[in-house]
Amino acid sequence: MSDVFGTGEIRRRVLAGWEAGAARFREDANAEEDFGRGGYRGRVVVELAQNAADAAVRAGVPGHVVFSLAGDVLTADNNGSALDAAGVESLSTLRVSTKRGTGAVGRFGVGFSAVVAVSEEPSITSGGAAVAWSAERTRAEVAGIAALAGELEARKGQVPLLRLPYEGVPGIVPEGFTTRVTLPLASAEAVRAVEEQLEAVGAALLLALPGLSSLTVTTANGTRTLASEWAGDGDVTITETAVTLGGDGSGVGTEVTVWRTVEAHGEIAAELLADRPVEERERPFWQVRWAVRDDFTWGERVVHAPTPSAEPLDLPALLIAGFPMGTDRRHVAEGPLTGFLVDRAAEAYLDLLRRFDGPELLALVPGPVAAGTVDAALRHVITGLLPGAAVLPFEGGRVRGRDAAVVDGPPGLAEIVGEVVDGVLPERWPVRNPGLRALGVRRIGIADAVDALAGVRRDAAWWRGTYDVLATGDLGELGALPVPLVDGRVVRGPRGVLLGRDLPSGLDVLGLRIADPEADHPLLTRLGAVEAGPRQVLSDPAVRIAVENSFEDSGEIADAILRLAEGLDALEPWLSDLALTGRDGEPYAAGELLFADSPLVEIMGPDSPFGIVSDELVERYGRAALEAVGVLWTFAVLRAEDPDLDELDLDGVDAWDLPQGHLPELAAVRDLELVRDWPAALRLLAAPPLREVVLEPLRMLDGTTVPSYTSWWLTAHDVLGGPRRAPNADPILEGLYDLAPEGLDPEFARALGVRRFLDDLPPDELLDRLADPARTVTRTQLRELWTWLAGASDLAPPDSVRAVVGESMEIVPADDAIIVDAPYTLPLLITQPLVLLPHTEAEALSDLLDLPLATDELAGEITSEGTVRPVPQTVLDLFPEAPETYFHHAPLVVDGHEVSWWYDGAPHASTPQGLARAMAWELGRWSDRHLLSAILADPGSAAVDLAEFDLA
Repeated sequence: MSDVFGTGEIRRRVLAGWEAGAARFREDANAEEDFGRGGYRGRVVVELAQNAADAAVRAGVPGHVVFSLAGDVLTADNNGSALDAAGVESLSTLRVSTKRGTGAVGRFGVGFSAVVAVSEEPSITSGGAAVAWSAERTRAEVAGIAALAGELEARKGQVPLLRLPYEGVPGIVPEGFTTRVTLPLASAEAVRAVEEQLEAVGAALLLALPGLSSLTVTTANGTRTLASEWAGDGDVTITETAVTLGGDGSGVGTEVTVWRTVEAHGEIAAELLADRPVEERERPFWQVRWAVRDDFTWGERVVHAPTPSAEPLDLPALLIAGFPMGTDRRHVAEGPLTGFLVDRAAEAYLDLLRRFDGPELLALVPGPVAAGTVDAALRHVITGLLPGAAVLPFEGGRVRGRDAAVVDGPPGLAEIVGEVVDGVLPERWPVRNPGLRALGVRRIGIADAVDALAGVRRDAAWWRGTYDVLATGDLGELGALPVPLVDGRVVRGPRGVLLGRDLPSGLDVLGLRIADPEADHPLLTRLGAVEAGPRQVLSDPAVRIAVENSFEDSGEIADAILRLAEGLDALEPWLSDLALTGRDGEPYAAGELLFADSPLVEIMGPDSPFGIVSDELVERYGRAALEAVGVLWTFAVLRAEDPDLDELDLDGVDAWDLPQGHLPELAAVRDLELVRDWPAALRLLAAPPLREVVLEPLRMLDGTTVPSYTSWWLTAHDVLGGPRRAPNADPILEGLYDLAPEGLDPEFARALGVRRFLDDLPPDELLDRLADPARTVTRTQLRELWTWLAGASDLAPPDSVRAVVGESMEIVPADDAIIVDAPYTLPLLITQPLVLLPHTEAEALSDLLDLPLATDELAGEITSEGTVRPVPQTVLDLFPEAPETYFHHAPLVVDGHEVSWWYDGAPHASTPQGLARAMAWELGRWSDRHLLSAILADPGSAAVDLAEFDLA
């Protein structure tokens, strides 16, 4: 047979080149080794499939390729155009392809070099002829060239296998196929590598090689056939049929997968190819294809360019694109063309999302973490485009992510919000999916949804249905929930809204927020709406505002409030500001009106600022309703919690001297300053319910108590005509105070400041009363009162005092009075105004009132001669602790005056009576002075005196 492929001429040229220079040989050997064992290592099956696809495209037929691994021989049959001499030359010449300028997948003319990694004797039968390559024959050819002496040894027998083709022996090509590639595998390692490659063959290869419509793989384990069917809408159906062989027989299984694809293509601008090789520049066309299974699973996640590369791509779709590859044929080359194709691939990716009509498309939205350089570039461009791309299915069309929203709330809320907000996606969209955020979709929470509903105008039944939906949501986000009112308004927030189906009509004038009964729902109560009866209505802030404006009203406000107040009591105190008509036809605040039969009419007198409520109002609404809003029959009581005293309308409250501390609540009788008839007023105040307000002390936050404001006011304003004493008061108070009026019970009288016991008296008041000449006291009273005052504290020194002068009592200037602190000074001061009390209390009273002591006022100089005498034995018998001697004077002269006794640290006496007093003072037994005096005056009676002393 003739050499139809011209293999001899090819060998001649190659061998001539090698013989001409060993460098050429080495270049060819190194290049083939780089491709076969480097960039194309592990790609023999893919490259053979790619060549088959290109052959099918040239032939214009659906491509079929069958791989069979029998023992250590791999065959690949395809039905494309037959191999010709140019093809053989291309396969035998590195980087010189016959596909130049065609639409073939292979572009570089080096893919067949992948066979050198697994075989040393590849061959091809095609069109009735055959071509073969042989490492052994090539080594023999090289050994015969003198110029290459030593090269085989240096390279350990490695030669460029594919550079020398040989005319082969045609093999059998199965019927229906035109070409068979036969690869005797060089080693067990090569067999394992091919088995792994065949096992990895899957749908991705058919999607990358549309020229192939089917691909079959046969090994010792069975046969797998993959067939593709490309539909016009871009869907590709891949059917995989597997016939497995095992020890227990064979089995047949079929798997059908549908891939959604999008494709884009166009012409490449010249400037983008400026840095690419010449033959690439002759093919200025680009194409990208994305494919994704409905279950979003596939094999190795890498860029296909168009067959698998080593460039990682972790996006959830298969990318097939004509990226320029680096010299290693495994990674995408950097440069402007790559950037251009990344942009086109990103745009096409958006079309891939448009192939889906539901939330499943979110699986395609890229996450933030990239697996490689191209992956990162694609994610960056895609995520930048997504918010502005109309990819989300919505109402029969597509909407941009930034124009869409999802509702994060209970079931049914999305539909409700969708009625008032454009672009709300159905509830089936997972609102917290990060893909929605990447798409720019706005998330509407419950609080945002509530805000969106604020301007909605719907009937009450619609609102009740909305409340049904929201009732399972977070109450904390529903504070501003709109509520429709009976008057047609819609207000924000249920708190304080009144829920009442049985309220009377005509309450609109009060400005109340009463929910439409048809919208009444338990959710509103949970959010602070109030189940409303008349009492709740009359506590509403809107009613307070209406009351404040009632003087500018024609009476409708008063009518509404009085109808609600019927049968109620203890209402809000501010209702007393309600404008009501008096008998004189003038408007008054309710709290400034009296009933005609009120005792206050007489108590306040004709000049009272109070009016009389009109008879018409009493007849129409009844006394109870009028009294409930503040019309008075008796005194009004002001009640306040956490009162600010500066803001209370109470007479003289700024002078009320409360102790430091917090007052939690206050109850006080009002308008006391207007009373003109105090006896009548006191009768009212002494009876319930005002009695408790007067008598009940106020409790401070720290637990201490103070008298009530009312009690303080009554005491401070002298309503009894000055301090009084009770009829059953301690006799010590007689003469100091006038009797209180009859009829006051003791407890109420005490609250009015009526004195009953000495301890009821303020010390400064007692001091003033003692200095009042209009008051009478006995000498016994005076001594007891001075003694009580000595135990007081913080008294201001008086201007005048009541003192004993001789045998009488006089009111004297305080500067003239002397407090007697020692009895021996009395003979020298008997004509002076003296303050007399037990000498043990004298110093304390002197310090308190800043009055001099007698011992400080007298020099106490003894000018007479005294002689030492023994103290009588009778005294020593009675008081063994008595001194044994004293100084006897005849006479005793002190400060120029004769006295009967003195004491200057030692007793001095001139008479028995004087000695008795000196001994009693010395002994600190002043009360025994009379006993001592009797014994010393009549020693013979000592036995009797002592016996009487023993009986004491």
